[in-house]
Amino acid sequence: MGMTLTARRIPLWILVLLGLYVGLWALLFPASFYESFPGPLGAWVAADGPYNEHLVRDVGAFNLGLAVASAAASRYRERGPGLVVAMAWIVYSVPHLGYHLHHLAGLPVVDAVAQVIALSVTAVLAVPLLLPVRESPSADPTGVRGAFVAGTR
Repeated sequence: MGMTLTARRIPLWILVLLGLYVGLWALLFPASFYESFPGPLGAWVAADGPYNEHLVRDVGAFNLGLAVASAAASRYRERGPGLVVAMAWIVYSVPHLGYHLHHLAGLPVVDAVAQVIALSVTAVLAVPLLLPVRESPSADPTGVRGAFVAGTR
């Protein structure tokens, strides 16, 4: 069981977009990020404590780093880069989700549910990247993958 190269690139590029969204906003406009992230759904960051520009910018830089690593990993055919990026997203996402699961008090129900779903997405996208890479059938133009072909050794 494994994932084709195309199937691996899809979650990587979704992770790139998510990392860019959070990263650029938090790094370049930390006060706005604090006051109104995730956007039209509510103000999740401000509900969790006082503003800290340093912390918000660090979150932005970290997410940008993950986005860049994800984009770079999508360029490789080998499993290794995608595997490393997947582990980094999981190590970031699971404790982040865990923290927020224990701090939902004070959020409207819609925001609490949306926050749990939104914070689960990066881990859910990263888990399949732990699977091995599988060659797609089109990668072998002969259709005999691994079999002896007359006249070659």
